[in-house]
Amino acid sequence: MFENLSDRLERSFKILKGEGKITEINVAETLKDVRRALLDADVNYKVAKSFTDTVKQKALGMNVLTAVKPGQLMVKIVHDELAELMGGEAVGLNLSGRPAVILMSGLQGSGKTTFSGKLANMLKTKEHKNPLLVACDVYRPAAVEQLKVVGGQVGAPVYSEPGNKNVNEIADHAIAEAKARGNDVVIIDTAGRLAVDEEMMDEIESLKNHVNPDETLFVVDSMTGQDAVNTAKEFNDRLDFNGVVLTKLDGDTRGGAALSIRTVVTKPIKFIGTGEKMEAVDVFHPGRMADRILGMGDVVSLVERAQEQFDEEEAKRLQKKIQKNQFDFNDFYNQIQQIKKMGNLKDLASMIPGVGKAIRDVDIDDNAFKGIEAIIQSMTPKERSHPEVLNNSRRQRIAKGSGTNLQEVNRLIKQFDQTRKMMKMVTGSKMAGMMGRMKGMKGMPGMPKMPKL
Repeated sequence: MFENLSDRLERSFKILKGEGKITEINVAETLKDVRRALLDADVNYKVAKSFTDTVKQKALGMNVLTAVKPGQLMVKIVHDELAELMGGEAVGLNLSGRPAVILMSGLQGSGKTTFSGKLANMLKTKEHKNPLLVACDVYRPAAVEQLKVVGGQVGAPVYSEPGNKNVNEIADHAIAEAKARGNDVVIIDTAGRLAVDEEMMDEIESLKNHVNPDETLFVVDSMTGQDAVNTAKEFNDRLDFNGVVLTKLDGDTRGGAALSIRTVVTKPIKFIGTGEKMEAVDVFHPGRMADRILGMGDVVSLVERAQEQFDEEEAKRLQKKIQKNQFDFNDFYNQIQQIKKMGNLKDLASMIPGVGKAIRDVDIDDNAFKGIEAIIQSMTPKERSHPEVLNNSRRQRIAKGSGTNLQEVNRLIKQFDQTRKMMKMVTGSKMAGMMGRMKGMKGMPGMPKMPKL
């Protein structure tokens, strides 16, 4: 995401590289290039101009410390202003209602139904909520079926009334059903509509006034760029929504919507969709997004994703196996599954500072582990538990069964042996110290809580 913008900003900052001090001339030249970069990224012109004017004012008003180069100072100022432009701080959901009601709104094809499922999944797994999905898209063919498929994927029930076109009535019955069943969150999926369709806009405005939701979210496809911002403004004028959801931010988008929408509608971006999987949704953190736009990575989000999959008891069990040199292919396979649950592999790698740019043109397929998984799955239970029995005839059988060749099987087993030896070397006091530090993260500001066991 934001790859073109990142490149352009990096080139802009090179204007100040080697300069001894910040002057009005070199700042003006740098920010002229920054403004062009923002406009090319489809950022609203007024937003881009206001942004660069603020950066210029702050840059010229600062004395550069001897230890800080002008280029570094400019990056710091731009980073802080980018974060502020996108909202400054992450804004959560208001779930105070009993049940809490969340109303989805947006254009056709913006991804409301899929996001409804993703949000239900996030609330279930991270907030320990019991959501109910409600099918209020009574126009699109198969819309109810799509929501049922999405609900089935995340294990969330779906309320629908086939044949009933009265969305207010459906919502009333769904909320009553949620109270009876003990669902503490109701997520209402609505039909996509155009801002110019007066009848459809009247309907969702009526629905909002009728159910008085705790949250009204506007879901928008970030790939539509400036059009997304204009549409958000039109919807906000009618619905006065609480927050924005940017979907498809993993695509070939210029990022202008994320940088403009907060200023234009004065409503926070609350979530971003980063892929097709049900887990591919993140709370929007302006500071972290500024890090990524400027090529600084996003280590905090990477740690959060890792800790969501971290099981302390499992880690202790693995530590004992490693110390006894009993780490086997079953354990190796389980570790691969945990990594896959963390999200898109290229997206994960880009969160590491400096790596994003290095792998920009490298295609990292989500099926990168497919060959390894096939080889392990072609082993017998004994072979997985006791890798030392893997003689040449067994390896040839595994190669045929996995659709690979003997060289690939030998390479995996060799890498596994090397990994096992290395893991044994770093156990003991180092492993204990690492686990102690991970436990200690619970009390650090901004760090996620460890999962309850």
